[in-house]
Amino acid sequence: MVLLSLVASHSDVDLETVARLSAGSAQVASGVLEDGKAVSGAVVLSTCNRLEIYCEAESEAEIETARAEVISAISGAAGLAESVVARCFGTKIGSAVTEHLFSVGAGLDSAVVGEREIAGQVRRALIQAQDQGTASAGLVRLFQAASRTAKEVGARTALGGRGLSVVSVALDLATDLSEERNWAGKNVVVFGTGAYAGATMALLRERGCTDISVYSPSGRAATFTATRGGTPLTRDSLPAALAAADVVIGCSGSDSQVGADDVARVREGAGKPLIIVDLALTHDFDPAAADLEGVELITLESVRLAAPEEQAGSVRQAAEIVATSARAFEDQQKERSVDSAIVALRRHTMQVLENELEKVRNQHGCTGPAEEVEFAMRRMVKQLLHLPTVRARELASAGRQDDYIAALEALYGITVEEPAARGAAAAPDACPVPHGSAVAESA
Repeated sequence: MVLLSLVASHSDVDLETVARLSAGSAQVASGVLEDGKAVSGAVVLSTCNRLEIYCEAESEAEIETARAEVISAISGAAGLAESVVARCFGTKIGSAVTEHLFSVGAGLDSAVVGEREIAGQVRRALIQAQDQGTASAGLVRLFQAASRTAKEVGARTALGGRGLSVVSVALDLATDLSEERNWAGKNVVVFGTGAYAGATMALLRERGCTDISVYSPSGRAATFTATRGGTPLTRDSLPAALAAADVVIGCSGSDSQVGADDVARVREGAGKPLIIVDLALTHDFDPAAADLEGVELITLESVRLAAPEEQAGSVRQAAEIVATSARAFEDQQKERSVDSAIVALRRHTMQVLENELEKVRNQHGCTGPAEEVEFAMRRMVKQLLHLPTVRARELASAGRQDDYIAALEALYGITVEEPAARGAAAAPDACPVPHGSAVAESA
């Protein structure tokens, strides 16, 4: 099995394109796992600034076919031409996949370096894939190892110690744009009830904001506020709340975009400025609202440009942890690749042993000398298997496991079967992978 990933992130693709690619991304994993496909497992990681699809291909010979199948699935889900989709995605293979995901999970590849939200998004991407039955055993091990690495980075470095996140940087920008910097007196309306909305509510509370209303295009505001506080809004009460708001924060990523004309209409006569923070990848608010008098618009692109740089020492230390963890994971995977070969050799050898022992028993019965012969033969076989087992591990670590498997077939006629590609595994701790946006409302 070979790992590969298709990556479209803020580093190489503008956020508008990421949003278009992400439409329907929740269906991509199951779409590439139909019978006869080259992909044997898939996990989709979709966030506010990236869409990444992690896969297992049957072999290196199937990599190009697997990539084409993923491109086709994204094209169908997003309604974009395959040629357009193909140009947007870079492809990583083998060990490069491991180091990239570990770096992403640790926040090193984020627009806000060291952000704390991405580790949770990585965990939840795996959980969703497991729920859908698309996560192969190899991908489960990969994502669980990435989560452990993220925890290690958090525990051993100062990276992310400031609690930076997309939401926190956005609120800092809103503070800088406000005439009154104290959040305790601000009237805030939050759109959405998903992961980003929850993070937004928590950070608003930390900053002393108590006057928070929540609107959900899908009607979940009452349930959301029942556990997190705030005032639920309905479609009827929303206009008045927007008219009175100092800050409006969009986190829903729904199809119901608020137009610039709608903002102008409800704000007519408000007599005070309005700051709109639009964290939805697909935009909760028409970008033209930025041209309205008295309205300031903060977008994900604004956050990306304003994100502070973490200390170089912390980033370097985190990168070293990521690199070390990635190498250790790859070494473990190489050793696992010869497990089936070792089992096959032991099974073959023990079968030969049992056949010979059966002849001894038939000729001499269960006598003392026969038992001594059996004991001696079993000890000899154990000693004979020791060196081939050690050599199997050594060759696997050097990437030469195929040489070992070929030798078994040439010397003993042993055919090594590949382990099952799929396998259930316990989920780690559970940003939902959204429909159409990484900040879309989660159930």
